[in-house]
Amino acid sequence: MTVGRVCNRPVITAEENCSVADAAKLMRQYHVGSLVIVSKNKDGVVPVGIITDRDLVTEILAEDVHVNTITLEDIMTRSPLIAREDDDVFQTMDMMRIKGVRRIPVVDTHGLLVGIFTFDDMLKIFFNEMGKWASFIYREKMQEKQRRPSHNS
Repeated sequence: MTVGRVCNRPVITAEENCSVADAAKLMRQYHVGSLVIVSKNKDGVVPVGIITDRDLVTEILAEDVHVNTITLEDIMTRSPLIAREDDDVFQTMDMMRIKGVRRIPVVDTHGLLVGIFTFDDMLKIFFNEMGKWASFIYREKMQEKQRRPSHNS
């Protein structure tokens, strides 16, 4: 299974010169916990950073920084961990675990942004797989009952 198959599309983005206040409004409007910071070129958009709701709390609110005086460029994580859409999901999840990140931009073969892969996506995959195994166990029990009916009547 590839990252491109399960990532979220479209991605909510902002540019580096976006104010923190506007970024927070975007996150609220779209009900997301992160924004991918992009740079535009003639072919599309390229991820250059990422900002999360946690960044807003720890870098801005906890430090009493005025949200209209600072831009995303000042606090974004530069050169974030990135996955290619044809990367294997489980290898990508392992890379995220090792690096300690919950969200990563997904790019195509040209490095253009196509999606975002999140910890929530990992949970969906995990629980979907667990559901398959649960149904396997149920089917196994049903087959056993058919092959070896109980003689207790």
